[in-house]
Amino acid sequence: MPELPEVETVLRTLEKQIKDQEITAIDVLYEPIVTNKELFCKSLLHQHFRSFHRRGKFLIFQMDDCYFVSHLRMEGKYYIQAPMEPITKHMHVIFTLSNGLQLRYHDTRKFGRMEIWPLSTDLLHFHDLGIEPLSEEFNVEYLKPRLKQSRHAIKQDLLDQHIIAGIGNIYADEICFYAKIDPSHPANSLDDQTISLIVEGTKQILKDAIAAGGTTIRSYTSSLGVTGRFQLSCKVHQKEGQPCVACRTLIKKKVVAGRGTYYCPHCQKGA
Repeated sequence: MPELPEVETVLRTLEKQIKDQEITAIDVLYEPIVTNKELFCKSLLHQHFRSFHRRGKFLIFQMDDCYFVSHLRMEGKYYIQAPMEPITKHMHVIFTLSNGLQLRYHDTRKFGRMEIWPLSTDLLHFHDLGIEPLSEEFNVEYLKPRLKQSRHAIKQDLLDQHIIAGIGNIYADEICFYAKIDPSHPANSLDDQTISLIVEGTKQILKDAIAAGGTTIRSYTSSLGVTGRFQLSCKVHQKEGQPCVACRTLIKKKVVAGRGTYYCPHCQKGA
């Protein structure tokens, strides 16, 4: 599933390729992808891609008169192709652009969603999302009180988009390894040093992942000529049975918050 670094990579790549392009035609081939097809098409036809934003895992395109919001969910991808190239069965929304190319949305599972929001939308509180983890406001002072009132495993809170926007399964595992904490450890029992390491690790890991173009694991690629390389730097995620880079203990896998979770049983303990 695309997480913050992958979404940021897609956003930056699209900005280079479609900025200021006009949408001259829209074909919605699978209606549940969009919220209110008639309004969606009417709102975007002849609009230009003016500026590009990300909020958590949401792509936010500022058009002339509205925001076009796209959430890739599990396997959503964008392709930029010529009209004569075949439209595959998993391409569900086609935007024809003024440069003669098409922006095509591909989604094997059809979980992605697109919607229109007015330019007056408060993006800071958009979809009740939590803080951006790369912002200055994401610090110990922000995170500590939220974890102290939680009864969840720390990984569950890292995945909670209402607390921190943009972190998913891959990076939650890597952050827990950085902070040397068992992902199933109760969030409300973490000490200040561990919380500080979580904040520090979150920022460092996400920055490194963005610099590497995201993480290409299983079905995810940006599909825009960008291939993520951060998977080469993962310390624990999908490393079950491999030796820990720090202590050589074999990485284990368990289920935390309903998600497959990778960790080192020696390096990651309670705080």
